[in-house]
Amino acid sequence: MIRISSQQIFSGGINRLQDLNSSLNQTQEQISTGKRVNRPSDDPVAAARILKLDQELSRIETYQRNAGLAENRLQQEESTLASSVDVIQRVRELTVQAGNGSLSANDRKSISSEIKERLGQLANIANTRDASGEYIFSGFQGNTAAFAKDDSGSWVYQGDEGQRVLEIDDGVTVPISDHGKGIFSNIAAAVFAEGDPANAAEARIDGIRVTDNGDLATVSPDDITLTVDTATATITAINSRTGDPLPDSPVNYVSGEPFEIAGVQATITDAAAGDEFTIRAGEKQSVFATFENLIDGLDTIDKGSPAGQAAYDDLIAASLQNLDNAQESVVQKQTELGGRLNAVESTRSFLEDSSVYSEEIRSELQDVDYAEAISNLSFQSFVLQAAQQSFAQVSRLSLFDRL
Repeated sequence: MIRISSQQIFSGGINRLQDLNSSLNQTQEQISTGKRVNRPSDDPVAAARILKLDQELSRIETYQRNAGLAENRLQQEESTLASSVDVIQRVRELTVQAGNGSLSANDRKSISSEIKERLGQLANIANTRDASGEYIFSGFQGNTAAFAKDDSGSWVYQGDEGQRVLEIDDGVTVPISDHGKGIFSNIAAAVFAEGDPANAAEARIDGIRVTDNGDLATVSPDDITLTVDTATATITAINSRTGDPLPDSPVNYVSGEPFEIAGVQATITDAAAGDEFTIRAGEKQSVFATFENLIDGLDTIDKGSPAGQAAYDDLIAASLQNLDNAQESVVQKQTELGGRLNAVESTRSFLEDSSVYSEEIRSELQDVDYAEAISNLSFQSFVLQAAQQSFAQVSRLSLFDRL
């Protein structure tokens, strides 16, 4: 026969009531918070997985913010470059207009005045700032204006060649900036020529025009040195850097008549024996310098002489080529930006899918099933009430009840 003391009865009853009350409180907490797991002790395995999912969602959220920032920066740069293309295109239209031989000096000055305005507009575009106030084309020198006037009044690049990148996923980075030197300054200049200072005073070279880019590429970026031999009526051409004669050298020389060498057509007039000229084939020129040279030429070149007319024609031809090169530089960067934006969009879509998937798994592990929880709460309340009534009756029993 097992004897149960009154203390055991009371202790067992109270412990049972406490367990039931704890379960009831846990269910109430689940309903009020909407979470099945509120602390690790509720479900240690699920709690560990939920913690990892929280970390994963935090990582995804950080990358989503980075992707959003990258997209905004790239879109701003893309819009800015589109504005610069509009300016360059307008100046090109003005340059074509300036090439009209019927224009008066006042007409040319009017065109020059508008190009000056466009020059200031392009400078403002190149010095665009982002939302944080940093210049977007200054490389790592975000607090320094990308372009400013030097002591001579010419616009020059002031930033560095740094390129900022942002990580938008594990191991995935995207450049979010481009330095203005590469876009607006390091632009291939049109081929031009100049005479040696020791040449005869009346000797000149003009009519420079590229006729075969393939032939020119065999020499560029090296320059071409031309030497006139009036005795044999020939022009000898050598590579200025190596000193080697060009394959199609020498060519016939007739004063004032065009000749062609290495894919470049030119005209030499009134040269004396031994006069030298240099064709520059590998120069770089900023779009700002192109505008400035065009403005200066429109304002100062006198077309009243054959030499002046030739210099003016060369200015227009070179300016058109330089403007086309500048526009191509910007368009190439726009194409590159389009590729980066596509990569950012693709990554953002992937991150969004990963976030939804992770949230669904976390919800299955953490969120409470309200129908089940309410049913459990009702049942637990009933069991607790029954246990309380049972304990109350048992606690009143005494041996004296049997006497």
